Amino acid sequence: MAGLKPIIEFMTWNFSLQAIDHIVNSAAKLRYMSGGDFDCPIVFRGPNGPPTGVAAQHSQCFAAWYGSVPGLKVVAPWNSTDAKGLLKAAIRDPNPVVVLENELAYNMSFEMGPETASPDFVIPIGKAHIEREGKDVTIITFSRLVGVALDAAQALEKEGISAEVINLRTIRPLDVETIVKSVKKTGRAVTAEEGWRRFGVGAEISAVLFEHAFDFLDAPVERVTGADVPMPYAKVLEDLCMVQTNNIVNAAKRVVFRKK
Repeated sequence: MAGLKPIIEFMTWNFSLQAIDHIVNSAAKLRYMSGGDFDCPIVFRGPNGPPTGVAAQHSQCFAAWYGSVPGLKVVAPWNSTDAKGLLKAAIRDPNPVVVLENELAYNMSFEMGPETASPDFVIPIGKAHIEREGKDVTIITFSRLVGVALDAAQALEKEGISAEVINLRTIRPLDVETIVKSVKKTGRAVTAEEGWRRFGVGAEISAVLFEHAFDFLDAPVERVTGADVPMPYAKVLEDLCMVQTNNIVNAAKRVVFRKK
């Protein structure tokens, strides 16, 4: 409205609850309520999901929360390439964009190719990326769990199961085309997210697959999620609540009928 493109950084997305009225009722609705007269080019960014050791109030995943709001675009980078390309796309977008980063990923190192290093490199919002091709099962995930899913795919390969891994990159708008095309090829799907099971991103993806690929599914969709409880502080309990590689491996085995 004033020619500026503010970038708001939350120390953690858990603190965005103090500003959720401004995000959901103001930023997300301005274009619609102004009859298209006003854009709202604002970026909200910060770490999302459990960073470990900070207990219930600082360990939530907000992908499903903000992904349900019309008027917002929601992206969730996994590696350095995603982080750079999606943030630049968010800044260029005339709409409010929620950027869900991951605090644990801040300590990870990733290679970046010459194309990524270019100042003109941008990843389009709304496009998923196939990180690994496979033919037996599709694993659909985002943010830090992309790396966990790739580890799971390697473990599955040793047992003769070929897993395709989709990095969503964008939660809203969801890349339905890429998801459906992959599942039509493999016939099986596993979703993975760090948020709670009820009304989550995986639930939405499951509904999309039932609507667009039901006749191609050879098994029910498996959802891997964080435990449906407030995050405990004790590490032994926290580990049980967070998604681990073996959770995705076991889910993939169930959909290919290798595990009860």
